[in-house]
Amino acid sequence: MVTAVRRSAEAGAAESMHGFPVALSSFVGRAQAVEDIADGLSRCRLVTVTGPGGAGKTRLAGEVARRVAGRFADGVWLAELAAVQDPAQVAAAVAPALGIRDLPVAGAADALADALARRQLLLVLDNCEQVIGAAAELCGRLLLGADDVRVLATSREPLRIAGELRYRLGPLTLPGPCDQAAAAECEAVTLFAQRATRADPDFALDETTRATVAQLVERLDGMPLAIELAAARVDVLGAAQLLERIDQRFELLIDGDRLAEQRQRSLAATVHWSYRLLDDFERRVFRAVSVFPGPFTLEGAEAVAGDGAGQAVLRLVDGSLLVPPRLDPDGRTRYAMLETLRAYASRLLAAAGEDGEAAAALSAYAANVAAESASGLDAGATELASLRRLDAEDATMSRALAWAMDHDPGTALRLALALRPWWQLRGRLTSQARVLAAIAEYAAPASDEWCAVLLCLGQAAGQAGDAVAALEHFTAVRDALEDPGRPASPWRPMILSVCLDGRSATLSAMGRIADAVSDGSRALDLARQTGLPGMEALALACLSVAAWHGGDRDGAFRLARRAQQLPGDVAGVLKRGVNQLITMVLAESGDTAAAEEACTAGLAWCRETGDLTILAHQLGNKVILDLHAHRAGDAAAHLREQLEIATRTGMRPMLIAGLDCCGHVCAATRRHAEAVTVWAAMSALDGPGTLPFPLLSACRRSDLLSKARDVLGETLTSTAERRGAAMSPATAAEYALMLASAEPQVPADASAIAAPDLTRLSPRERELLTLVAQGHTDAQIAAQLYITGRTVSSHLDRIRDKTGCRRRADLTRLALAVGLV
Repeated sequence: MVTAVRRSAEAGAAESMHGFPVALSSFVGRAQAVEDIADGLSRCRLVTVTGPGGAGKTRLAGEVARRVAGRFADGVWLAELAAVQDPAQVAAAVAPALGIRDLPVAGAADALADALARRQLLLVLDNCEQVIGAAAELCGRLLLGADDVRVLATSREPLRIAGELRYRLGPLTLPGPCDQAAAAECEAVTLFAQRATRADPDFALDETTRATVAQLVERLDGMPLAIELAAARVDVLGAAQLLERIDQRFELLIDGDRLAEQRQRSLAATVHWSYRLLDDFERRVFRAVSVFPGPFTLEGAEAVAGDGAGQAVLRLVDGSLLVPPRLDPDGRTRYAMLETLRAYASRLLAAAGEDGEAAAALSAYAANVAAESASGLDAGATELASLRRLDAEDATMSRALAWAMDHDPGTALRLALALRPWWQLRGRLTSQARVLAAIAEYAAPASDEWCAVLLCLGQAAGQAGDAVAALEHFTAVRDALEDPGRPASPWRPMILSVCLDGRSATLSAMGRIADAVSDGSRALDLARQTGLPGMEALALACLSVAAWHGGDRDGAFRLARRAQQLPGDVAGVLKRGVNQLITMVLAESGDTAAAEEACTAGLAWCRETGDLTILAHQLGNKVILDLHAHRAGDAAAHLREQLEIATRTGMRPMLIAGLDCCGHVCAATRRHAEAVTVWAAMSALDGPGTLPFPLLSACRRSDLLSKARDVLGETLTSTAERRGAAMSPATAAEYALMLASAEPQVPADASAIAAPDLTRLSPRERELLTLVAQGHTDAQIAAQLYITGRTVSSHLDRIRDKTGCRRRADLTRLALAVGLV
């Protein structure tokens, strides 16, 4: 088991760099800076690189990250804050960069710290200056709540919190005033020469140009971005004219432009010089497109900047003010603005009083894109293209929704409702419950919009395993729609049908089968009135679920097959859901060949579309089919994938289903104590309506538990049961993942496997290992054991060296493997 854990840590180091762009040009100079910062990270948990804009802080941080990546079991992750305007959104912006989706609005920084508490990684927090207070608060929370996380921040000013090591980044080395012969060797001149050659292949650093370039880079203060912007124009102006115009530009900035602070004026002047070459319309477009937090299409540019903006965008690309376009997976070409240039343009936008108008235009554009994509998701033929479009516009959707919630409730409501199907497919619906609840306040009670939001909240509650809350939301919608005094609406039959579908599914999970069938039948009648095959298919699927919960397997299969065979264009997500239901019924009825065929097709479709919600369901089916076919290794691999999705998306029913599957995998591989433990954990976490379908063959599980009891005896069985019942959801998930990662064919004797390594640990180190596995932080351990935090850190470093487990998750798995928890 320890070998497996160590292997996991090594795999994490191999996939070390996350979110860092591919370097398309050489890195010039800064060798000593890279060495100093790398050394600082070995001594301090927070290092902040400060310096003026354009000093090359971001590029330097990337080089340092590559240098130190091998030190971190969970790798190095880049989170860019340049696009974040609202300090309250800092934690929410960092989370997706770390693969953590949709933190709660309240306490986001603490939630992020909790999510990272068991990971060992370096977070590169780039461009903190515009949200310096919030960035400092986040770093403080991470230092306190995630003991094995280190932060490398870049900013124009220090974070000024305890534990911070500051490194001020100066300019590139400049030529000496009396040594022109050595000019070609200095960093600033080397950088200019390399970049100028890319702009003009005929450019050469010779006796004529060397002195001019030396003066030019000195005037640019040795700032890399300023040098690169100047070098990009060498093909149209030449070095001599560049030097002349740079002189004029400095005078203009000092005398009139107060946009930048004193220390920023050299960079701001360089950008302003490029900006000054644009005509008035191009300048306005440059300012307007800075409202996009990420890449944008020409269509998007025209939506926020007006007709004709597309041609101006092409001019901005030529002027090096926009990055050349790239073709995204949705088949659309998108343009991007360098972060420093976006910050400069955003300030111009605000100074011109155009920021509110641009933000409103962005939100309207996002709402239209979301509505078009939502319509595309309803048709199977256009689903994949619509999903890819929304994926590409993710940053824009988030920015637009955040702004609209504060300034335009109507647009916020329309945007959120349009994004709901996408959130559901991407496994993000549960985490958006707070947003949906806030948006519900914007809608008139009992209106169509209000009903639609409450339906979303009901679906989110169901995915979170809260059947009671889900039923309350669906019932509130039903009561509102059936109110005789409610104004007539053409949408009533459709909304009511979906509402009754939700009630039917929830009632089935709660064991109220007769009520579920009644609501499902009403939903079917209403669906047929709409004439929409998708509505009818959904109602039939819900009736199939009710039949399944009621023990009528044949009826469940017939209803699901009717839903599958309806003519007309039905949404892909519904087809995949029906396919998953059919797979489950076939597997349970013993028709494994047909079940395998349906499951294989369903898994491929889910992976193609990125439908995490149905994929988690289908993986549970696959685990059972693997066990039927005696493919224990495949079952474990599919179980790991299912558990990872359940944990990442917060779908509690899927976590419980995964624990059930894990018990079957352990039983099939003769790990009887582990099977008892994981089933006990599942039972402790289970509640009314937490599962979308009945636990897999309760009778078979009862037989396996009885067999395990015979093998283990009453004492060991009781110990295993108490151990599982005491596990939190997070610990249970970690335990199940550990079991799924173990060699499935070897009977478990965890103490025998782990003993050789654990014998090297002292009693105190074993005690610390236990506390870490129980979820305690370093500070909590120190308080409990009456020792200092430094002593705790030293003990843990020795434990890591002795066991090879670098991450807290690995230490937890080690402790679980030997029964310390």
